[in-house]
Amino acid sequence: MTDAKPDTDSAEGPQPTAPRRGWPVFTVIALAVLVFLVGGAGGGFQSRLAEVQKNDNASFLPESAESTIAANEAARFLSVETIPGFVVFHRDGPLTESDRAAVTAAAKAVAEVDGVDAAGMTPPQYSADGTTASLYVPLVAKSNGTTVGGDELAATERQVMDAAEATATAELEVLPAGPGGILVAFIEAFEGLDSTLLLAAVLVVIAILLVVYRSPVLWIFPLLSAGLALGLSSMIVYFLAKAEVVTLTGQSQGILMVLVLGAGTDYALLLIARYREELHAFPNRFDAMIRAWRESAPAITASAATVVLGLLCLGFSELNSNRGLGPVAAIGIGCTYLVMMTFLPVALAVAGRWVFWPRVPHPDHTADLATHGVWGRIATAVGRRDRPAWIGATALLVVLCAIGIGSLNTGGLTAGENFTTKPDAVEGQEIYDEHFDPGTGAPAVVVTNADQVDAVIAAAEATPGVATGPGSVCLQVDYAKLADLARLGAGGAPSQTGCPPEILTVQPIDGRTVVNVTLADGYDTPEALATVERLRENLHAVPGADALVGGNTAATADVQAASVRDRNVIIPIVLAVIFVVLALLLRALLAPVILIATVVLSFAATLGVCGFFFTHVFHFAAADASFPLFAFVFLVALGIDYNIFLMTRVREEAVEHGTRSGVLRGLAVTGGVITSAGIVLAATFAVLGVLPLVPLAQVGFAVAFGVLLDTIVVRSVLVPALSHDIGRSVWWPSALARGRR
Repeated sequence: MTDAKPDTDSAEGPQPTAPRRGWPVFTVIALAVLVFLVGGAGGGFQSRLAEVQKNDNASFLPESAESTIAANEAARFLSVETIPGFVVFHRDGPLTESDRAAVTAAAKAVAEVDGVDAAGMTPPQYSADGTTASLYVPLVAKSNGTTVGGDELAATERQVMDAAEATATAELEVLPAGPGGILVAFIEAFEGLDSTLLLAAVLVVIAILLVVYRSPVLWIFPLLSAGLALGLSSMIVYFLAKAEVVTLTGQSQGILMVLVLGAGTDYALLLIARYREELHAFPNRFDAMIRAWRESAPAITASAATVVLGLLCLGFSELNSNRGLGPVAAIGIGCTYLVMMTFLPVALAVAGRWVFWPRVPHPDHTADLATHGVWGRIATAVGRRDRPAWIGATALLVVLCAIGIGSLNTGGLTAGENFTTKPDAVEGQEIYDEHFDPGTGAPAVVVTNADQVDAVIAAAEATPGVATGPGSVCLQVDYAKLADLARLGAGGAPSQTGCPPEILTVQPIDGRTVVNVTLADGYDTPEALATVERLRENLHAVPGADALVGGNTAATADVQAASVRDRNVIIPIVLAVIFVVLALLLRALLAPVILIATVVLSFAATLGVCGFFFTHVFHFAAADASFPLFAFVFLVALGIDYNIFLMTRVREEAVEHGTRSGVLRGLAVTGGVITSAGIVLAATFAVLGVLPLVPLAQVGFAVAFGVLLDTIVVRSVLVPALSHDIGRSVWWPSALARGRR
């Protein structure tokens, strides 16, 4: 590469010399070939990520969570672990004899579906008004130590519904319900990741790049590079998730896709903008790329390092889902950085200047680029009125924060509230809750010392929020005994009006036993969560019981508690890590403090806007419990990128022209490319809204709005105006603080 001849369109006259030793040419070329081959091969793993996803609350929790400990103990009493689910049969009027016969036939057909725990099924239940029937259908989640994958659960649920619908009369509505139905609805919602989400993100990026570059060719290079990065990261994540080194959820897979596309396009925009700039100075395109690579590398490296380190801070999380998101997203950023700093520059340099057609840059040396364009005028305006500019920008951010941060409810969402649409499982759950005891089918699971079981049952029955009907608090049924009785023709299911006889309950193991406690409210409602907290308080107080409360509701409560803990612990760690990276990059202490303060203020303003829009425009019931942490990590880690891009160029210009002049020159030169990068990143995160899930829509909206706010207000006005007003002291305590103003 270093022996390439000058381009034929070169201008004559003395030309600058590229410091080629600063660019590890042959290493970059070798890595470019490697990532092209491996990234291309890794593309097939993207569609296989669904095989290793985990989307249930229990898989999110650490081993130390009470619900996890209880679940592990309770599993010893059952050869098969299940996820409770229901099939609901409903018509507007009373069920006919044909309907009831269809329900009975459906029970037999469903019991024969592979993946259904037939021994755990109970006879059909009929509502008091006679309009609705429900069939309890537990799905096998773990058998003989082998966990059933999400795609298998979804396939089983579909077969259950097909079997039930095949027997139903024409007027009978058949719907799924319960935790099993909701879980499968989540899994099916995430199935759009490989098609809808990716296609929408790619089309958005192409459209923006066509506008930015105004070239029918150039957009192909960053998009191809992002595709290689996505393939490379998907392959690595797949094998790590399969080995259970990381926990991959549908949410983290969706974020991985948009993060790679958005951040990759950002890095490409920065490198290509600098390459175009150098092509105006160098007759040899390889020399221009070497200089562009050298000058872009510190900012892109610092940006990638900041995001990676910020994401890895999620490793301090109690939630496996958060701990999994950290390395998953960090792998995506790392692979993106590798591809954009190897394959992209090599491909562009080899392709030649024609890729910029019809605006092909030539080495014309016409004038300083910092004096041209709209951003030159914006920089001049910021310099003339720096103090009013940064005070006004700060006031705007404070106002945005105030308009809605008080209305931002992060108390969590019920299962039905997690969807922007209304899947069948949500509709079925509403019908079930209206006609049956809503807590049935997903009880709290209490593991206790067997010699105190009577005291534990009494304390549970006295807890407000626990169902009071017969059979609401009972020892766990032994389904193996039920299966044996069924084979002998001696009946099967336990009584539906009371506790099963002792002969059909589990026997103590190591002095421990299991009690099921039916709640009065739906398993995922705020009322049920409050009941679990009261239940834990009462049962923990039973002397000698060593009682632990688990189950679906307890797992949800533990997830929400862990989310609050993670937010309080991880946010300060992320800020500290980013401060260290900025201090090392800028060789100053005051500038990093200013940059972090502005981004945190921008984050607070974004939360205020989110609170207003979530409550009054989108009418979400609440925000997901993990929303503040996710929004913070992505907004601060990604938002600081644009300040890095700006301030590294400002420092470069300040060395030669002084700080105040350097600020204006840096803003003028980087304004267009950074704004374009912000628009791309915001648009890719906004695409998360195409999936019918409230948590992803909330994160997508927050990051999209926050990035635009940071790009337009913070990086374009607040930071340059404040830095210009402060002058050279912004670089304190480095030697640059004692240079020209």
